[in-house]
Amino acid sequence: MEFQVIREADKIFPGEYLLHVPRNQIVMCGAYINSSGTIRALSNGQLIEDSIKNFKKIVISKQGRRQSRGSRCKGCQN
Repeated sequence: MEFQVIREADKIFPGEYLLHVPRNQIVMCGAYINSSGTIRALSNGQLIEDSIKNFKKIVISKQGRRQSRGSRCKGCQN
């Protein structure tokens, strides 16, 4: 898992997970407001609004996604 600085050309979508650097916490993006340079995010049930420069985008490689995916329940297979 890598963290990438968010640039103006990057697209951030609501529901995407980001790293909030001052809190050192992973938060869920609620709104990306490029015109005012802020992001609204949900952190531990609280809505925070902060500058874009205080957030980093989480980048996971294909191999990392494959490893983090768990196996499914084997109960229904006959």
